[in-house]
Amino acid sequence: MLRRFTQVDVFAAGRPYTGNALAVVIDGDGLSTEEMQRFARWTNLSETTFLLPPTTGEADYRVRIFTPDTELPFAGHPTLGSCHAWLEAGGEPRKEGEVVQECGAGLVRVDATDAGLAFQAPPLLRSGPVDEEFLGRIVASLGITRDDVVDAEWADNGPGWVGLLLKDAEAVLALRPGTVPHDIGVVGPHPEGSPCAFEVRAFFPLQGATVEDPVTGSLNASLAQWLLRTGRAKAPYVAAQGTAIGREGRVHVSAGDGGAVWVGGDVITCVTGHAEL
Repeated sequence: MLRRFTQVDVFAAGRPYTGNALAVVIDGDGLSTEEMQRFARWTNLSETTFLLPPTTGEADYRVRIFTPDTELPFAGHPTLGSCHAWLEAGGEPRKEGEVVQECGAGLVRVDATDAGLAFQAPPLLRSGPVDEEFLGRIVASLGITRDDVVDAEWADNGPGWVGLLLKDAEAVLALRPGTVPHDIGVVGPHPEGSPCAFEVRAFFPLQGATVEDPVTGSLNASLAQWLLRTGRAKAPYVAAQGTAIGREGRVHVSAGDGGAVWVGGDVITCVTGHAEL
């Protein structure tokens, strides 16, 4: 069966092929979990999503999010890319100017902003200090010492991130990791007055190797909650990610009512057509 398909660039720097690619199957209804996983494995992107009818009257659509080898309850760049694809395919939100996405983690609100689409960061599932023994393994896998880490916390909003703060952006860009034991997000500040406030990198283990994600919405959301709470950042700010692997991702972080954190960026359609599924 032919199903509408699109591939978009999320957190792009104002032009295509600078952010993080996402594959979106717009007509996902009727596909089994196994069929979705098989297609996600074939696209070989960090995530592939499938749009489905919502199961609750509060949501505009439902999305299932797959990496090449597992399903995720929530992820940031798939949230923005899926919303963009849904709107471009003719989706009409129940409430003007606000889209409500249903995913494995629950309902996620997505708004249109001057910086592009933005999602409201979900609450953290786990925060607080990282066990020193586990942190030692993480630090060793990154090729640095414990003294190089300014601070570390769990920053888990679904994917299970551990966040590490280094002294500056240069230290983040200098990392040459070995095999990491867990999903790790590393952040360091750029000099004051720079176009971007922070440099971010994301590493995760996959089939015995370490993969670096080009631009990561969920990680930037949880890092923002941590950095803003501890006074290390002031909203709004822009984070750069992907620099070390030839991308120019730009993630826009802002603060809303009641301390809500919003994460947004530019989404550009790069490929449209149909997939045989």
